[in-house]
Parts: sequence; C-alpha cells; structure tokens
Amino acid sequence: MNIVVSPALKAYIDPLTPQEHEALERSMLAEGCRDALVLWGDTLVDGHNRYGICQKHGLPFQTVQNPRFQSMEDVHLWMIDQHLGRRSVSDFQRGVLALRKREILAERRAQGLPAVSAGAPSEQTEERAQPDDSLPAAAAPEARPLHSREDIAKAARLSSGQVVLIEKIQKQAEPELVAALRSGSISLNAAAAVASLPANEQKAAAMAGTDELKLAAKRVRESRRKAPESVSDGQATAPDQERQALQRQVAQLQAENAALHAQLEALRAQLDAATAPDLNR
Repeated sequence: MNIVVSPALKAYIDPLTPQEHEALERSMLAEGCRDALVLWGDTLVDGHNRYGICQKHGLPFQTVQNPRFQSMEDVHLWMIDQHLGRRSVSDFQRGVLALRKREILAERRAQGLPAVSAGAPSEQTEERAQPDDSLPAAAAPEARPLHSREDIAKAARLSSGQVVLIEKIQKQAEPELVAALRSGSISLNAAAAVASLPANEQKAAAMAGTDELKLAAKRVRESRRKAPESVSDGQATAPDQERQALQRQVAQLQAENAALHAQLEALRAQLDAATAPDLNR
C-alpha cells in the first residue's frame, strides 16, 4: 500500500509530547494498532503517530477513505473538528484550532462557497481511538459560523477571556514563548502577560526556563498594578495632562469674557450718564 505523508498536514496539528508519544507506543505494542488510519486518496490525513509506530515495529494497521473530502480546506476543517473533540488537546491548542476554523469559514463565505463540514467531531483520540470501518458518504452538515468571540469559545470549550488571551499570544508572542506554552512550562495567563514584553525580553525569559517565565509574568502584573497608583499620586498620564490643560484654558477664557462683559457694562453706564437730560436746567 502506497501511503503519502504530507509534511504540511503532519505539522498542521501540534505533535504529541515525547511523553505522550512514548505512552502511545507502549499501548500499541501491547494492544496493536486498533484504529484505522484516515486517507484522502493516498495521502495520510489522520494517524501520523500511529503510522510511524507501525512502520517502526512492523505492526499491521487498517486504513479508511473519507469520501467527503473535496479540497484541502475540507481536510483542514475535518482535522480541526477531530482535534477539538479530543480530551488530550490543551486549551491553547483548542483555541488556536478554533481561530483557524474561523479563518477558513470566513474565506469560504467571502468566496461565496458553502461552509460545509467534512464530518462531525469525533470522540476518538490519537491514544485511545475506536476503529472505524467506514466513513459514510452522506451529505456533510453545514458548519456553524464562528462570527463572535463567544462562538469561538464555545467551539473550543473555552471562556471568552481565554480566547482573548490566545489571540494576544498569537499576535505578540515570540516563537520561544509559544514553545514554552505548548510544552506546559507556563500557563496561558502567564504567557499572555509575558507576551506584552519586548521581543528580546520574551526570548530571554523563555530560554531561562520556567522560573524566569513566572518571574517575568509577575513583574508585568505588578507594573500594571502600580500604573493606576502613580496616577492617583499626582503623576497624570498624557491624556490626563491634556485634559487638565484644556480645562485651564477654558477657565482663562471664561475669566477674560467676564472681564470684557464688565468693561462693556461700565461703558454703557458712562454713555447713559453723558446723554441723560439735565433735570436741574
């Protein structure tokens, strides 16, 4: 059997950690490859870890075709849905996958294409999946749009706040910091805090290890708490200073207007006195 392993598809989902891969290998050596590998033609879509272990140890395996795949986007959506339903996927990974799904569905809508899902999410896992002898060719269900952050959070089984943190990490975090988060060396909240630092500080903290990452996150949080205190102590921020300057300018103009009004009233009084008839004449 000719099975093609696409590096792009293999890298589309985060790989297992060394510990997870070792556990999967021990399980397969004891029980065999219980789960069918999913193919699109000759291309391997799901089961890269199992396929590699089978090749290494000469274990037999089964394959199954998914007839619903019409494009690489279909394959990506199916892979995303599969992993969103797996318990072993971390919060960060689920958030990233849900954001990817939003981008694919948005692009399809922009092109006027139906947002068709290539299959419902599975409860299978790479470690303990149940064999599937066939994937029915019935019409695929319409994928639910992910318009809002709440939609993304629901798809990823996260809170909206966690989605905000993941979006921030994706935009600001250096690769070294993301790698530390993926490995479990730092929490999602701490990674989002460190991501606000300059790139060189992120890299240095990530290279220094877990303890330094935690200290960096602590420093960021403390600096945020001190900022409001400095304002309350009289150290106004730039917007506050500008507002205070405008208030002083308005007060000065009001005073000048009052003075001009008083001068005008005095001139009117003098004019009235000069033009009034002399009653004693």
